[in-house]
Amino acid sequence: MLKALFSLPRSVWLLGLISLVNDSASEMMYPLIPLYLSGVLMAGPRVLGLIEGMAEAVASLLKLWAGVMVDRSGTAKPWIIGGYGIAGLARPAIAFVGSWPLLLVLRVADRIGKAVRAAPRDALLAANIAPGQRGLAFGLHRAMDNSGAVIGPLLAWALLSAGAPLQQVFLWALLPGLACLALTTAVRDAPPPAAPPPAFSWVLADLPLPLRRYLVVVALFTLGNSSNMFLFLRARELGVSESQVPLLWAAVSAVAALFSVPLSGLSDRFGRVRLLVTGYLAYAVFYVGMAVWAEPGWRLYALFGLYGIFMAATEGVERALMADLAPPEQRGTAFGWLNLVMGALLLPASLLFGWLWEGLSATVAFGFSASCALAAALLLTAWVRPGTRMH
Repeated sequence: MLKALFSLPRSVWLLGLISLVNDSASEMMYPLIPLYLSGVLMAGPRVLGLIEGMAEAVASLLKLWAGVMVDRSGTAKPWIIGGYGIAGLARPAIAFVGSWPLLLVLRVADRIGKAVRAAPRDALLAANIAPGQRGLAFGLHRAMDNSGAVIGPLLAWALLSAGAPLQQVFLWALLPGLACLALTTAVRDAPPPAAPPPAFSWVLADLPLPLRRYLVVVALFTLGNSSNMFLFLRARELGVSESQVPLLWAAVSAVAALFSVPLSGLSDRFGRVRLLVTGYLAYAVFYVGMAVWAEPGWRLYALFGLYGIFMAATEGVERALMADLAPPEQRGTAFGWLNLVMGALLLPASLLFGWLWEGLSATVAFGFSASCALAAALLLTAWVRPGTRMH
């Protein structure tokens, strides 16, 4: 596997490095936002669900639009530069926020940056690799992305341990954000596909049937996949200290970074569906554990380690499967739809999770998410056949 890994094109490594640096900035702040929201801005789970859901929902249409525009223009680089630039400037501005509506505005800006770059970046990755290496390449990208998600929380922990206030940690995120923006200027576009893309259809009539079915499965899973920030809130509720929350997330990202390449690479040999089902089952076990078994100490760290396995088994594989199902001239559009479904459903997922938590209990909320993952695993196994591209 090492030989195959180092034979991947330069563009795959560069895009991975960009994600690593970007996530070191993003993940410095990510575990701290719910703490800032509850401890400084005095808002609870319902507001957190509203902010995270709205941020993704507002940006979700842009994800599809950016993918369609990449197919039409044949170029991904401007979208990648613009997306990382918007996010890199919006994140540190959170340090100056004094109310949760302003936090919502900046989270929306951050997610817009992600929306503009996500589908073009994934389409560019898919265009630069052979079909038999897609799992490996997307796994490498996710491994480097998650490596940044280890570095960022460790930096946040170091700053908090040194006595820095939350606002100062947010400001430090500007430096890796600027470095990331500089790296994007070295990205090179792939040659455009020979065939022009067909006319865009809001009813997905122009996309292959297995791809459409896969999007339904993703929608079902995402309905139970609310914002990860609820996990940090649950950890604090269970007694984890403020400075330890970034370390907990760093441990998750370290597990994901360690296993992303081997697990995604296995999908090239044993099939994407099998790996995704395994990831969905790990997610269900994790959420059941967070509902009824978690407590501070080794149990909580073991559960968060399992969440890292879920990330490793799904993040790269779900994108590799989309690349398998999409015609070359529609890759940008296909990845746009994938990101749209994930983003648009995060709003109802987060609102529903927050409502179930506050209105009933954390056990009910986490149990609902586990049920969605189990249902998605069953539907994926029975319904999606990647070997055909029928319309």
